[in-house]
Amino acid sequence: FGRLKVEMFYGEKFESVKAFIDELKRYIDYYNNERISLKLKGMSPVQYRTHSQAS
Repeated sequence: FGRLKVEMFYGEKFESVKAFIDELKRYIDYYNNERISLKLKGMSPVQYRTHSQAS
């Protein structure tokens, strides 16, 4: 939760609860599907899971 607060919330103001929820969904999708992690051999979490299950 700490990374989410730093990367998404710090210094941000949202127009409405809906705007906040939309941005939160976008960030979670990015975090799970696009973000590259060196701990996961340079893959996103979803790519790593798929790769691990195939092996």
